[in-house]
Amino acid sequence: MAVKYVYTFGGGTAEGGAGDKNLLGGKGANLAEMCLLDIPVPAGFTISTDCCTAYYASGCQLPKSLEAEVLAALRKTEAIMGMTYGDAANPLLVSCRSGARKSMPGMMDTVLNVGLATATIPGMIRKTGNPRFVWDSYRRLIMMYADVVMEKAEGREPAAGKGIRKVMDETLDAYKHAHGYKSDTELSADDLKTLADTFKKLVKTHLHKAFPDDPMAQLWGGIAAVFKSWNGKKAVSYRRIEGIPDEWGTAVNVQAMVF
Repeated sequence: MAVKYVYTFGGGTAEGGAGDKNLLGGKGANLAEMCLLDIPVPAGFTISTDCCTAYYASGCQLPKSLEAEVLAALRKTEAIMGMTYGDAANPLLVSCRSGARKSMPGMMDTVLNVGLATATIPGMIRKTGNPRFVWDSYRRLIMMYADVVMEKAEGREPAAGKGIRKVMDETLDAYKHAHGYKSDTELSADDLKTLADTFKKLVKTHLHKAFPDDPMAQLWGGIAAVFKSWNGKKAVSYRRIEGIPDEWGTAVNVQAMVF
């Protein structure tokens, strides 16, 4: 019998509860419990700490059975939320967050707005009626994804000690200075679209790999990055100080974003 790695929550039901912290991590167990208590929680699913253990045991390879489980859980999330991940007209966006059985605040990685891409941006603009919000969300996704998934999770040492996030922050500051803007709120939708295009070029130049324009590629990159962050330098150092065993692993919480 195949090992179960994915546990869904949302719509007043959950595959788990407060007593499942060892399996679902603190965040996943609490999300499940809130659903069981009929607290309105955006739907999603938790990939268990067992999967993290299996990931490292197999040389940082995700279990083969995980894909089918994740896709089934994603379909269930879509049904509850009334949106479809990667859809051009009614796109669902998700977050990928870590969640160990004992809280490790700020030690592991998170990616937001996962699923924003060339195909889904027009649909999000039509849904929200707010092009500036959508392009700002996309700009933030590129910055976060490049930093967390494409650089840190891959163990890339930034050239001259300047990571991709720093490069982008400096580019943003230079753009604002050139246009006489004092704060980010002065950036228009067109400004943010221009910056998003510039950031994607910076990713290709500095990381020698394109920012993924496919929503599913973004999702799998986010999931793997959370698992990889369990063994990131700051997470390992924190565990040493707090006496948290390496073999515990972290869960990954994939949850619908609401705006």
